[in-house]
Amino acid sequence: MGEQTRETGGVDDLALDEVVAFTSELIRIDTTNRGGGDCRERPAAEYAAERLAGAGLEPVLLERTPGRTNVVARIAGTDPSADALLVHGHLDVVPAEAADWSVDPFSGEVRDGVVWGRGAVDMKNMDAMVLAVVRSWARHGVRPRRDIVIAYTADEEDSAVDGSDFLADRHAELFEGCTEGISESGAFTFHPEPGIALYPIAAGERGTAWLELTANGRAGHGSKVNTANAVTRLASAVARIGSHRWPVRLTPTVRACLSELAAVYGMEADLDDPRFDVDVLLEKLGPAAALVEPTVRNSSNPTMLNAGYKVNVIPGHATASIDGRMLPGTEEEFAATLDELTGPDVDWRFHHREIPLQAPVDSPTYAKLRAAVEHFDPTGHVVPFCMAGGTDAKQFSRLGITGYGFSPLKLPAGLDYAALFHGVDERVPVEALHFGVRVLDRYLRTA
Repeated sequence: MGEQTRETGGVDDLALDEVVAFTSELIRIDTTNRGGGDCRERPAAEYAAERLAGAGLEPVLLERTPGRTNVVARIAGTDPSADALLVHGHLDVVPAEAADWSVDPFSGEVRDGVVWGRGAVDMKNMDAMVLAVVRSWARHGVRPRRDIVIAYTADEEDSAVDGSDFLADRHAELFEGCTEGISESGAFTFHPEPGIALYPIAAGERGTAWLELTANGRAGHGSKVNTANAVTRLASAVARIGSHRWPVRLTPTVRACLSELAAVYGMEADLDDPRFDVDVLLEKLGPAAALVEPTVRNSSNPTMLNAGYKVNVIPGHATASIDGRMLPGTEEEFAATLDELTGPDVDWRFHHREIPLQAPVDSPTYAKLRAAVEHFDPTGHVVPFCMAGGTDAKQFSRLGITGYGFSPLKLPAGLDYAALFHGVDERVPVEALHFGVRVLDRYLRTA
């Protein structure tokens, strides 16, 4: 067992080996979530629980549906008066088409200093980091200041009904005292151009608004004139929604992101000036704009269409699906705009809806997150950002838990981290995992 040193951030050498092994082994456990309940996280949950138990914890396995397993464990802190911290990660992954990959997506292959496979960044890497840190603490008798609740969840890649939604609604007592939480999608290196390394920490999420549109009309023969054609009505509404240019709505997190990015590039950006044009600033920021561009507005992207059963039959109804995302404070505006865009001949409803989130960027917690990253990469620039999508933090927010995206990785230039999420050849460098363990350890000790 290696000695604890400043260079390894307090974790021992075994932790650095374990994080790689755990990431690889978790990837080999196929937890593909195809939606509609088609997933089985239990083998991965048992794997995580066994390693938590090996660190002296008492993990609890919880299921709403057989096989859809969650794991929760608590580490007692040294200050019983302090608020608790939630550290959560999901065990399920999106599907992977093996024919498209360079390696078997569930091989967990470690090659040339890189761990390959589905879940390498979303998010079995973070799951493994937490296990490695906790086990290192157990070997050296380390206790955090505040209680830390660890939660591994099912079903994040679908509706969360068997995961964080179930835990928040049915097992809130396990999260007693938790006021803040950390999870995926933050503190990774983003290289917008040579010489600049950004570390975006998520302090907000757009809300989820998955919509179902239904157009009703008059069924009939395809050769006849039909002014009440459901397909035509639906297609018109879908085209309006897909081409709609949503207005700019700058939330506090997005404003902070824009201001800090402008400072990194030495630009003037008076966001309070009535003449300020966010699109002009985004253009000047170049590739760095990718961090913030999806979250200066709401969005509504058509994704699915369904109508008819024969080419010469006009159907009586047609449906479409829209992936909508809402910024904090815009929910009423979003609904009113959909009423206008769909028009009188098309109905719409929320197929799945989750609230937008916002976390303060001037909080002691955010300052400690920033400090932990900067300690191991003092040349990097930590900036806050709002996630375009969502995480389990939405469900845990119902328990009064403020969430931050913090799963630290130091990535080499040229590795497009964002493209690896749900992408082909998902992978993570071994050195990135080592960096993540060190940063996570340092933050959790000081949290």
